[in-house]
Amino acid sequence: MSKKSTKTENILILGLGGMGYYLAKRLTREGYSITAIEADAGLIRYADSYIDARFIKGDAMNISYWKEADAGEMDYLIAVTNNDAVNMVAAMVAHRFGIRKKIVRIRSLDFGNPDSILSDQDLTVDLLVHPEELTAQEIFRLVKLRAGNEIIDIAEEQLQVMAIRIQEGSALAYMNLKDLSLTHDAFPFRVIAATRGISTIIPGGDYVIHPQDQLFFMVGKDNLSRLMAITGVQEQHLHRVMIVGGGLIGRRIAELLGKSFAVKVIERDEQLAEELTYKLPHAEILQGDGSDTDVLSMAGLLHMDTFITTTGDNETNIMSCLLAKHLMSPQNQDQTNRQRKSIALVDKEDYLVLAASIGSDIALNKKILAGNEILKFIRRGELLSVAHLHGFDAEVVELVAAPNAPITRKPLSQLDPYYHGKIIVGAIFQNGQWEIAVGDTQIQDNDRVIVVSTSLQLKEVQNLFVV
Repeated sequence: MSKKSTKTENILILGLGGMGYYLAKRLTREGYSITAIEADAGLIRYADSYIDARFIKGDAMNISYWKEADAGEMDYLIAVTNNDAVNMVAAMVAHRFGIRKKIVRIRSLDFGNPDSILSDQDLTVDLLVHPEELTAQEIFRLVKLRAGNEIIDIAEEQLQVMAIRIQEGSALAYMNLKDLSLTHDAFPFRVIAATRGISTIIPGGDYVIHPQDQLFFMVGKDNLSRLMAITGVQEQHLHRVMIVGGGLIGRRIAELLGKSFAVKVIERDEQLAEELTYKLPHAEILQGDGSDTDVLSMAGLLHMDTFITTTGDNETNIMSCLLAKHLMSPQNQDQTNRQRKSIALVDKEDYLVLAASIGSDIALNKKILAGNEILKFIRRGELLSVAHLHGFDAEVVELVAAPNAPITRKPLSQLDPYYHGKIIVGAIFQNGQWEIAVGDTQIQDNDRVIVVSTSLQLKEVQNLFVV
């Protein structure tokens, strides 16, 4: 990125349900011009109260509404209605209107894989997004990680971001970040984000760590084990998993994990539980209420390493995780040296940080996972990469500093105070390697930089790197 874009890109969104609303909100914040077609007047009224965009009430399959939306002037189509067929046909309609990039959300796994009868080219789709499959694959990845902590690879896997929750007895509790860096200075690392209660914080050096805070650390890949030792995270191989909810996502997770781990699935619906016994030969299927203490105990919860909730009810998922965390706590079981983890599927965006704060170690939202795949695709000419921190309202982005961009004019410690608590520079690529950034780091022209910011500040972060 060498200069600021002079052309605002136009995006047509079909559907203002969960994902459509999320994308419209995020993209308008970042300066894109959004037009949305939605048949539900209630969804339009709600969106119009919070989003500066153009809304058209109408059927996405009625061409007159496409014409009203000036479809021929659009740069992107994002079809995210609740109907797979509508979304796929919309891509073909968009092709006729000359919309150059088409993004489609579908639930069916019969499309978008190498064995599909129809390819993406047949469907004239540039990006096909499967929210349920993305969620299942992400949980599969998380379960395989050390101690079930979230670990994200960034910068061609040379850097890693690790999430941990601070316990009352932790050596880090009540220490501020400045003292933490001075006490442990044998290798570079940085705390790049934190949650406390329901708030996401981009912390400065004076931030004091409290018990129950969840922190994200950035560190070089070679130093991850040393960071785990400092933070008290133990490396262990997880092998026993309990899943509450045998719907599309829970079933797919069990399929992915079943051949490598001992998996139990608890499903409330008797008929579905019976179906799963045939469809999941590598998992043990139990019929019962996964939010009931007796059911969880009889199913062997105390012997589990990872507890996952994937029902269609937010409250059930959050409260079941909270109950499981209580039952699996050291005072309620004999083996205190094992680190048990919980992962909750949370469909309501406002509950994400709450879920990660009171119940689950990791809270996932399929709408945000899929939405971020779409955002990465749209932004790919502006941001080198982007990752969302699960349960945090924060983004990890990689950018290039344009010559004489504002970020290159001063050391990081002298960055405009306006940005304190809003963004943090985590790492910089200089002299052929990635290095963790510190206060006196000076970003040079054309340096690649990893930045963490709240989602609201992402556009302002980009402005620091352009002229």
